Amino acid sequence: MNIKTFYPGTGMNSIFALLLITTVLAGCASSGQRAPVYERAGAEKNAALTNKSQREKDWRPKSYVVQKGDTLYSIAFNYGFDYHELAELNGIKDPKVISIGQEIRLFPGRARTSASVAPVEAKPNEILVKEQPKLVKYPYSEAAMAQIDKVQEQTQPATTVAKAESIPKPVSQADTATGDSADDGEEAALEWSLPTQGKLIGQFSESANRKGIDIAGKLGQPVVASAPGKVVYSGSGLRGYGKLIIIKHNKTYLSAYAHNDKVLVKEGQSVTRGQKIAEMGNTDASEVELHFEVRRFGKPVDPAKYLPLGKS
Repeated sequence: MNIKTFYPGTGMNSIFALLLITTVLAGCASSGQRAPVYERAGAEKNAALTNKSQREKDWRPKSYVVQKGDTLYSIAFNYGFDYHELAELNGIKDPKVISIGQEIRLFPGRARTSASVAPVEAKPNEILVKEQPKLVKYPYSEAAMAQIDKVQEQTQPATTVAKAESIPKPVSQADTATGDSADDGEEAALEWSLPTQGKLIGQFSESANRKGIDIAGKLGQPVVASAPGKVVYSGSGLRGYGKLIIIKHNKTYLSAYAHNDKVLVKEGQSVTRGQKIAEMGNTDASEVELHFEVRRFGKPVDPAKYLPLGKS
């Protein structure tokens, strides 16, 4: 009787205890154990956005169709190229002669890599050798059989002889690389300095189509290279810039120095940061000033992001 009285009570207590434990465990299982997964996903997303903001892709098209008023100099300037390279790429003998509607290639055609080229079976030049044995007819006799065997021994099995020089050389992926991968990674940051001294009289404004800054000064005062590079243009062929110098610093950046009175460097010349390249003037301008531009892939950007203008 004591056993029967004890077990029913204990059984009810066990049921309630099990229900309570099950409820607690269920609550623990749904109490935010997935939080680290969401945090990791958020961190990966933020990292991807950071990488994207740090590296802007090259926006330039593969080619450009000449419009009214264009020159090869202006096309090269607007897309961040050396006009000599564009002339060579497009087979243009005289850079001053281009026509409306003409397509100007901006980038060389990309060679296909070995991974994208279907394998071509080498077919060497063949020297045909007759495969059939000579047919000789003799009256049957032991002497005739011996003669036939002798003839067959002189006839060798057929072979195909290939000329070694006719076998094409395998092309590796390294041989087909064009080298314009671009622009995939931007070069190390440049160290910029002021191109001249003077009062800032004009600021960059994308909305107002002001593509650079203007610095006032005296006639003949020095104009220096803002960063090291190569002179890719020196002349007066771009309307509104007067005597102009364009320096290409790397695959990404150009800088331009306009309205000079005297130009002291030639196209193709390498210059260092701070080297005197011109003397300030007022060619194609209403006053003595330097108009200075920084271009990234040919697109004007605010020079204030690169220059210590507060020290001018």
